[in-house]
Amino acid sequence: MSQQYEMIFILRPDLSEDQVNQALTTYKEFLTTNNATNLEVKIWGKRRLAYPIQKKVDGIYVEFNYQADGTQIAPLERMMRLGEEVMRYLTIRLDIVEPSSETEEEEAVEAVAETEPVASEA
Repeated sequence: MSQQYEMIFILRPDLSEDQVNQALTTYKEFLTTNNATNLEVKIWGKRRLAYPIQKKVDGIYVEFNYQADGTQIAPLERMMRLGEEVMRYLTIRLDIVEPSSETEEEEAVEAVAETEPVASEA
């Protein structure tokens, strides 16, 4: 059974653009050869870390979204742990909740609209 997964990982900030692309290509090829589908890659770029990791205060954030059966996660995380370019990684399974009818979807949108604060001019 296929599930939707999201993986966010942080690459070392001192990597060149070619090294970043090579690492991303390696991980993308691993996922595609292991039956992951709908792979989306989002590079957030270099950002400040919340706390120093390995004496570094910046990191290159990358997000992978894909569908898979879950057998790819442990080997991929092992590759990242053993490689030197990844400082941290986190994989989560996304639960997709779809409304069963259009009326439920409309009610959900209305409920969100009611809870949002209205900006007032002072």
